[in-house]
Amino acid sequence: MTVLAIAADLWRHAFARKWFLVLGAAVTLFLVFVALSLRLEVVDGALAGMRLFGQSTTLEITAVDVALRPIFKATAIILYYPFTLFLIALCAEFAPSLLQAGRIEHMLSLPVRRFELVLGTYLGVVGLSALFSLYGAGGLCLILGVKTGVLTLRPVLAALLGTTAFATVYSGMLAAAVLARSATSSAGVGMALYFAGVLAGYRTSLAPMMSEGISRRVFEAATAVLPRISTLGNVASDIAGGRAVSAAHVGGLCAGFLAFAAAVLAVTMWGFERKDY
Repeated sequence: MTVLAIAADLWRHAFARKWFLVLGAAVTLFLVFVALSLRLEVVDGALAGMRLFGQSTTLEITAVDVALRPIFKATAIILYYPFTLFLIALCAEFAPSLLQAGRIEHMLSLPVRRFELVLGTYLGVVGLSALFSLYGAGGLCLILGVKTGVLTLRPVLAALLGTTAFATVYSGMLAAAVLARSATSSAGVGMALYFAGVLAGYRTSLAPMMSEGISRRVFEAATAVLPRISTLGNVASDIAGGRAVSAAHVGGLCAGFLAFAAAVLAVTMWGFERKDY
């Protein structure tokens, strides 16, 4: 209960600092953009025409659920990559502001264990990202469902995978925030971990391009332990686009991401226990 109370306090802090407003406005503008710019002509369960920004897009008459797959895939990519980067930049200040001088001493004077403070902060930020990811994906499903009569939850599942990727990245951001109490350090670590994770997903393709030697071995060793963000992004896109994906493959990827996050959080808690405030 203490962990959830700390997460709820972070949400109150986010609301007071207008973070909710910024995130909500960004996602809402995206949904309004889709609703106003996209016109779909549906005839007897088939997509007969599509207009984007008022311009007619030539396509053959196709079943609606099939024709919408590229749109769902594009949405999954937007929610997974650009929106995750947006969250990294926006959420970098959460932990440092909660751990700033004065506030952290007050928190530690309460009957709160240090590991609970770390875990509550982590769950609060991840919960916030999940809320707005699901809002964006769910809103899109609703808009397209109203326009076409086809309702699907595939983009919502893809958004959950995007939340998994952000949760993994944020574990590193929280570690940087606890050790340095700097929003800049937190954002820098988040960006570095994000782009390194994208490269890790292509390690088998990139490694042979490097000449044999220590640099290649270092690259292979480093990317072996990093979360494969681009691989999970491809899976999210496939799910949103209606392509069959192995549940075991998805489960294995998510387990690896969560194991990485758990390990980083454990190190963060260990370091936080030893800091003197």
